[in-house]
Amino acid sequence: MKTNKSRSWLIALTILTATLPAFAGKKLEHNKPDRPAIVVGMVVDQMCWDYLYRYNNRFVEGGFKRLLNEGFNCHNTRINYIPSVTAIGHASVYTGSVPSIHGIAGNNFYSQCKSLYCTQDEAVRTVGADEGKSGQMSPRNMLSTTITDELKLATNFRSKVIGVALKDRGAILPAGHSADGAYWFDDQSGNFITSTYYMDKLPRWVERFNNRKLAKKYLRDGWKPLHNKRSYVESVADENNFEQPWKEVAKATLPLDTRKLEKEFGLGVIRTTPMGNTLTLDMAKAAIEGEELGTREDGDTDFLAVSLSSTDYIGHRYATYSMEIEDTYLRLDQELKEFFDYLDGRYGKDGYLFFLTADHAAAHNLTFLEDKKLPGRAWRVDIARQKVSEICQAQLGADAEVFIDIANYQVFLDEAKIDELGANRQKLYDAICRELANMPGVAYAVQSDRAGSASLPEDIRTRIVNGYNHNRSGSIFVILHPGWYSHRGDKAAQGTSHAVWSPYDTHIPLIFMGHGVEAGHLYREVHITDIAATLAFMLKTQLPSGCIGRPITEILDHD
Repeated sequence: MKTNKSRSWLIALTILTATLPAFAGKKLEHNKPDRPAIVVGMVVDQMCWDYLYRYNNRFVEGGFKRLLNEGFNCHNTRINYIPSVTAIGHASVYTGSVPSIHGIAGNNFYSQCKSLYCTQDEAVRTVGADEGKSGQMSPRNMLSTTITDELKLATNFRSKVIGVALKDRGAILPAGHSADGAYWFDDQSGNFITSTYYMDKLPRWVERFNNRKLAKKYLRDGWKPLHNKRSYVESVADENNFEQPWKEVAKATLPLDTRKLEKEFGLGVIRTTPMGNTLTLDMAKAAIEGEELGTREDGDTDFLAVSLSSTDYIGHRYATYSMEIEDTYLRLDQELKEFFDYLDGRYGKDGYLFFLTADHAAAHNLTFLEDKKLPGRAWRVDIARQKVSEICQAQLGADAEVFIDIANYQVFLDEAKIDELGANRQKLYDAICRELANMPGVAYAVQSDRAGSASLPEDIRTRIVNGYNHNRSGSIFVILHPGWYSHRGDKAAQGTSHAVWSPYDTHIPLIFMGHGVEAGHLYREVHITDIAATLAFMLKTQLPSGCIGRPITEILDHD
């Protein structure tokens, strides 16, 4: 006689046997995370947040206005470290981290008393042009993974990641360590190049693109204003005393004979024209098509990191209230419309995730500020260098070469040599801080490793702590009064600069649009480091290895 237990097993076995044919020949299906076909990240180099609104009445439908109407706009996005420069900005957007952790402490910085460029790598060679330093670049100096690295990890490296920019650092740092390619512009050849870190030979699609010689073509046409010059009401007069002329070759005015400039200065002139953005977006489309990004049969997400570098070059030469800057952003607006139309046609409006941000913003020109009776003047960094050198010699002897440089608003000293000499390091630091703090324009001079306990406003203290990497930053941070920035010599400053803590340098745009994003506005403060964290949750990946950012949950919280 069967027990109840054995009868139950018989019933279960009968049910299982009956259902097996229904599964015969079928593969088990795994539900993949809801990810877009492609993510396109765009960093507009040196874009001030208020440009979105200053030029808004002349934007076309479908460019910046589309971002503002259809995207999720984080109005109060701040950079939470100093110095606010290009390399750090790109690294921080994509790592969700700060110089203290990711190690990119400037465009150039000192490591073990030697000058180091952020992406410098002498172990690799140039690919795509004649051998030279322009291609000896890689992401090896960056100590954290990026969101692009984490996407590769999340898909077992099936996802493709490509970085494109005129600047090497604008392509390399966003693309991360495990990228399939990063491409930047070589002034000598007019080619987009890469390094042996990524590959030994350019892909055929890059060779075809380079063979079109677009840089030379665009420079042949010149830079003419998009509209009648009298209609540029958001700018000062085109001819003024605070823009930087092209030496004796050309004034800093429009129209600009770029063919003439190319003959004098070479193809690199395109960097300081809106055509540099055009060239970069052309290359971005070529990358999408050449690598077939976002068309994977396995459904895995690809990533294209684009940085528009020309806005920075133009800003440095012409400053924030120039006709050239206004014209550049009106042109970029039209090009964004064309780019969005291209992405829509290729992926559908919901098929891609797009975000736009900046690596930093910019100060107003010092002469402009003076003319308008606004605070801000030149901090004489040449005099500061002389003062620090004299203090070091007075305390340690005339032959004690311990002063290295003042760069990134930091004093670099040879600390090992100071210890070797048996000097009182604290006494030296205190003397330098006192002297610098007494200079016109200096609000604080702070010993880097004591900034956390210094009597400073909390925001400034946090920015110093986040920006200080003990192997790659200076021994002392110099904090200037609002409106001031470093300048050498007693001639009037032309163009502009950036790198300080003030909102004009650290308030940047951030807008997400596309797949999984609903239109919205956010006014609470978020940080540049929150971008990678937000992307990690949107893409269902791990956070980058050095990430200190927090996801912007308002973007994620919707039905």
